[in-house]
Amino acid sequence: MTVEQAGRRGPVVHVDPVDAELELEPDETIIEAAWRLGYHWPTTCHGQATCTVCHVEVLSGAEHLVPPDDEERDALETRLPGAQRRDLTRIRLACRARATGDAVVRKKGVRPTQTVPIPPTGPL
Repeated sequence: MTVEQAGRRGPVVHVDPVDAELELEPDETIIEAAWRLGYHWPTTCHGQATCTVCHVEVLSGAEHLVPPDDEERDALETRLPGAQRRDLTRIRLACRARATGDAVVRKKGVRPTQTVPIPPTGPL
């Protein structure tokens, strides 16, 4: 890695209300960055763009998100509950959204993954 590369950072997606800062690697989606950085992200299809549970509200930086592809657009329009009452220009699927610059999104239910120690079994 050159000195020039060391000073660069990838796009950062700030996630409210958990106050998480996700630095995305090249071609990485928001949910992939969250998983890599140890966050639980609500989903049932785990990145297949079928459940829409991972959807986020884009608060700022929408211009830095790669436009939705046909699969994402279809999922938002046909499978997102209440889609007809929402401004779909501000809703994206975290499993499809990639960023080219910084953005701020809102997603309830995102949290750091917790590990719970398992006590030893057997006689003490």
